[in-house]
Amino acid sequence: MHRLVLPLMLMLTATLVVSGCSNKKNNRDMRSDAPKLMQKGNKSLKAGNWSPAIRAYETLEARYPFSNETKQAQLNLIYAYYSNAQPEAAIEATEQFERENPTHPRMDYALYMRGLAQFSGEKGLSHKWFRVDISKRPPVGLLASFSAFRQLVRRFPESEYAADARQRMIFLRNRLAEHQNHIAFYYYNRGAYIAALNRSNLALIKYDGAPDLEESMVLIVNSYRKLGMQDLATDAEKVLRANYGDVQLSEPKIHWYEFWK
Repeated sequence: MHRLVLPLMLMLTATLVVSGCSNKKNNRDMRSDAPKLMQKGNKSLKAGNWSPAIRAYETLEARYPFSNETKQAQLNLIYAYYSNAQPEAAIEATEQFERENPTHPRMDYALYMRGLAQFSGEKGLSHKWFRVDISKRPPVGLLASFSAFRQLVRRFPESEYAADARQRMIFLRNRLAEHQNHIAFYYYNRGAYIAALNRSNLALIKYDGAPDLEESMVLIVNSYRKLGMQDLATDAEKVLRANYGDVQLSEPKIHWYEFWK
């Protein structure tokens, strides 16, 4: 029995040594493969070849989640998704990055890209070719986009992306105010004057400074008149003229494509 112990111990020791060497080799290979994938992804990204870049970064993130290259790969992947017309994937990637890296020094970039991705669907082919008024379209994602840009501006006012974010916020504010007016017009044209008042007042409260607020005030005046609330209509008209001068209080116009509604 004792004569069998020594050979077994020697075999076990040899197996552990081989296994240890194999693990070290695999670890070295894994570390060396991460930079290669990063380099491959960066080369494709620089050339504008989005799909190969996405594959390289996704592989890097999946295989080596704790490598030095992974965080930058995640940021590059967000841009690749966005550039490849995959806004949903870009939004999901930015939200994941924000959850996992709340104090990362490139958080301003992540917020900016999330805002861009949520902003990206604002104008489509129907608007370009058929001159569809985009104020009629539901502002899907625009509130989320506005929120992302607002977070960026508040948290990182000196960021290189802050100035562009502010400009986009102005556009989004105006777009959202237009949509509130469209809904208010819808109610007004159907005799739902209280609902029209509520929507118009909401636009005044939430989107201060938007050009379309003049129309909101006109709607408020006309709605009060329709409801027979002449004192309130007169007060609202005074506010309107104090802010916008000599304004025509004409009835809201119905566009030809709204007749069947």
